[in-house]
Amino acid sequence: MRAITVPEPGGPEALVWAEVPDPEPAEGEVLVEVAASAVNRADVLQRQGFYDPPPGASPYPGLECSGRVVAVGPGGGGGWAVGDEVCALLSGGGYAEKVAVPSGQVLPVPAGMDVVTAAALPEVVSTVWSNVFMISHLRPGETLLVHGGSSGIGTMAIQLAKAVGATVAVTAGSERKLAACAELGADVLINYREQDFVTELRAATGGAGADVILDIVGAKYLDANVRALAINGRLAIIGLQGGVKGELNLGTLLGKRGAVTATSLRGRPLAEKASIVAAVREHVWPLIESGRVRAVVDRTLPMHQAAEAHRVIEGSAHVGKVLLTP
Repeated sequence: MRAITVPEPGGPEALVWAEVPDPEPAEGEVLVEVAASAVNRADVLQRQGFYDPPPGASPYPGLECSGRVVAVGPGGGGGWAVGDEVCALLSGGGYAEKVAVPSGQVLPVPAGMDVVTAAALPEVVSTVWSNVFMISHLRPGETLLVHGGSSGIGTMAIQLAKAVGATVAVTAGSERKLAACAELGADVLINYREQDFVTELRAATGGAGADVILDIVGAKYLDANVRALAINGRLAIIGLQGGVKGELNLGTLLGKRGAVTATSLRGRPLAEKASIVAAVREHVWPLIESGRVRAVVDRTLPMHQAAEAHRVIEGSAHVGKVLLTP
C-alpha cells in the first residue's frame, strides 16, 4: 500500500507519499481501507519531530479516518464485519490506504453522512466530549469559552455545547471566522487580535465568567484563563500552541474554587479510548444523525498533497477540518 511517511522531521515537504508494507490486524483489531483521513495539529507536531507515536502505534501520521472494514484480526472483529462502513479514532496511521484499528475505537458512519465526511468526526468528537462533558461536566445553562472557535475542535465544541443548552463564547482571529462560529450557534464572539477576552467575557456574563474553558493555547493563556473562570469554573487544557511553561496564580484559582485539567487522547490506554468512543456513540451520534450537529469541512485534498494540507493548518486559514483522500 501507499502511506505518507516522514523520513526526516521538517517542514511540510518532509511528508512523502511512498510504498510501505500493508498492516496486518492483530487480535482485537480490524483492518480499514481508508476512504479519508483528517489533518490535526498533532500531525504537524509529529512531522516536525516533536510528537512521536505511542509505542506499538503506526509510524505514519493521521489520528482519525473513515473507510470500510476489509479484514478482521484473529478472534473476530469485536462486532465489526468485512464491508462495514466505519470511522475510527487512531493512534496513528490514518495517512495511508489501509490502517489497523482496535475494534473499540471504531464507530459506524452516521446515518445520512457520506463515508468521506465521516473522517472529520472521531478525533474532534472524542476530544470535545471527553474534556467538556466527561471531565469538565458542562451543564445546561452554564457558559463554555472555546479558544480557536473556528478550528475543527472549536466548531464541534460550539455545536455540542449548544445541543445541551449551554451558552457559548468563542475566540477567533478574524471576522470571517467569528461569523462561521456565529452560524454554528456561538453567542459571544471575541476577536482575540483586537479584544481582551477576559474583559469581553465578563461583560457578556454580567461579571460571572466561564464555567468551562476549552483551551488549545496553553501557557500564553494560563493566567488569563484562570481570571476568566467563574466560581467553581473548570479549565480544560488540550493544546500547547502558546507554549508549555506558564505561571499560575494559585490565589486566584483558590478564590475561584477552580479546577485545571490537562489531557491528551493519543497516548491513553486502549480501555480508556474505548470508553470515550462508546460514550460518543451513545450521546453524540444521535445528535449527528438527527442533523442537530454536523461535521464542518473546510476542504478535501488528495493524500499525496498532504504537504499542502499541512500548510493550510499551519496558516490557520481554514474553518473546520481539512480532509485527505488516498
